[in-house]
Formats: sequence, structure tokens, C-alpha cells
Amino acid sequence: MISDKLQPNGESRQWFAFRVKSRSEKLVSAAAHSKGFEEFLPLCCQRRRWSDRFKSVELPLFPGYVFCRLDATYRLPLLTIPGVLHVVGIGKIPVPIDDAEIAAIQTAMRSGLTVEPWPFLDVGQRVRVEYGPLAGMEGILVELRKQNRIVISVSLLKRSVGVEIEADWVAPLNVRTHGLPLPTAGTRS
Repeated sequence: MISDKLQPNGESRQWFAFRVKSRSEKLVSAAAHSKGFEEFLPLCCQRRRWSDRFKSVELPLFPGYVFCRLDATYRLPLLTIPGVLHVVGIGKIPVPIDDAEIAAIQTAMRSGLTVEPWPFLDVGQRVRVEYGPLAGMEGILVELRKQNRIVISVSLLKRSVGVEIEADWVAPLNVRTHGLPLPTAGTRS
């Protein structure tokens, strides 16, 4: 087991995405945890059809990835876990994931709201959730089947998740979209 003696404390620990073999996410996550690493594997329930019935199964929100918080120089014990392919990065250099992105996913998972995989969006209106269990979170507001969702992204992986919210929970951020400023209070389109 990797103890705090082998992993430095504090600021040197960052979140990294580990690419794993298909359907190995839960095994890798458990092995990382047993080695003393802080791991995060967000799961969602989905209904799957079998030949004779429907069944709810827990599937990874980010198939093929497990997140671990560690000092990048102490990643070898994770890379030796069966099923781990590599650390996501540029070439052989691991690239950390922004703490705020992982914190947003963790908050969404704890909220009790519906969370599901979502296509990654580079553009769109960014909003801040003002009310409800996700208050303070920022993301992209989208609508699906007359239900509003906020899309939270992990930029490094180019993956996103959608969390169902109430439309009146959000307020637009004053940022540019497609080169045009967003309307603000008192502005008419």
C-alpha cells in the first residue's frame, strides 16, 4: 500500500486521468484505492435491455477513464495495475486536470440529480447555477426534451456530463459566444 510517506502531501498532488481497458474501470479504481491513492470513478445508472428484460446497471460517466489524485512523479504503482494503459498527457508527460473540473463533477454526483454522459461542447452559453444543490457551479446550459441541463466538462479528455436542473436556477455569465457578447440585464435583442 502506498502510504503518505511515499506520496508527498499538499500542493504536489493533482488530479490525473488514467486511460484503462474497456470495462476495467471498477477494478482499476478498487486497486488504486487499495494501494492508498485517492481515486474517483463517477458512475451513472442506465437502463439496458437484455433479451428478456430491462435492467438498471451502473456505468462509468467517462468510459475508459479513472481519475486519481497524486504527485505525478509517484505514478508507477498505478501504471502497474492490470488494466491501466497510460496516464493522459502530451506525449509521455502527464497533464493534470483542473481541480475545479473534478470538484464540479463530484458536486454533481453528490447532488442526487440525474447525471448522464453528454457530448463535449466547445461553444455555447456559459451559465452559473445560482440556486439548488449545484449553486456556484458554472457550465453550459442546454435543453433536451424540454428539460434543462447544465453541461460540465473535463477539457483534457474532451468529455462532458449533463446534469438535469431547473431553468430558474441559472443566470448567464457575461462572456462572449461565437464572437458576440451575451445580452445582459436591460439589453434587448
